[in-house]
Amino acid sequence: MVRQKDENKGKLFQFEVITLNSWGKIVKRTPKQARYKTEDLGNGVGLEMVYIPGGTFMMGSPKRFGGMFLTEIGRNKDEGPQHKVTIKPFYLGKYTITQPQWQAVMGDNPSRFKGINRPVENISWYDAIKFTKQLSKNVGKDYRLPTESEWEYAARAGTKTPFYFGATISSLVANYDGNYTYASEPIEVYRQQTTNVGTFPPNAFGLYDIHGNVWEWLVDFWHDNYKGAPSNERAWLEDGEVPHRLMRGGSWEDCPNDCRCAYRYGYATNNNCGRRGIRIAFSGAIDA
Repeated sequence: MVRQKDENKGKLFQFEVITLNSWGKIVKRTPKQARYKTEDLGNGVGLEMVYIPGGTFMMGSPKRFGGMFLTEIGRNKDEGPQHKVTIKPFYLGKYTITQPQWQAVMGDNPSRFKGINRPVENISWYDAIKFTKQLSKNVGKDYRLPTESEWEYAARAGTKTPFYFGATISSLVANYDGNYTYASEPIEVYRQQTTNVGTFPPNAFGLYDIHGNVWEWLVDFWHDNYKGAPSNERAWLEDGEVPHRLMRGGSWEDCPNDCRCAYRYGYATNNNCGRRGIRIAFSGAIDA
């Protein structure tokens, strides 16, 4: 019997999670389910928000050992020190915001790569903030950008590996520059543009396109390491480089290293290009 409390979190949807080995081969397929609620944006356009259960995880990537060996290939100094973070439950977009969703809220489409099911891109951090404010005004609920800790927690979905796929990634299951490799996987596909959202397998929370396709703007200031970082889901807005905010996830034009769960990128808030998009968050209940 389904408990009423669970039903209040949203409707169930089913999906499959894949696990890759170091050679980029699928070694496991796991059926999963998650809950979501839908916001009506008007004109037949909906916004699916997935329920993310709360929990505790280690944020960042493992430190160097002996000054020589990295426990995670491609680790940068700004990914440490690795620290424990506890996250409260929240909702996060099942996909990055699509062009029809942006158009329904903002009345325009700034994207370089046009397509009904493609993510909106070519937006600055300020554009992203304007979207969340206008959406919140339109529907009467407080939508926002995710915090950095929320994003990484949701991206990992319980995994501790560089990617939610496991030890490596493949451009057959994510959209990035497949001319480059991360571990022992073969060179595969470089599409040179965005792809439709939901094209590739999701993580264990039911979130799609976390790795690649478009960078995702976050609310936090850029900091060059995690010293003094919050131990919860709070946005880190103190003592940072204010003109630069964080992005996560990598894009269609980036190498696989940049798509890792722990990879961090600080960028100018007024800069926009065909690699930058948005996935939004919500902390309260959403009426189905």
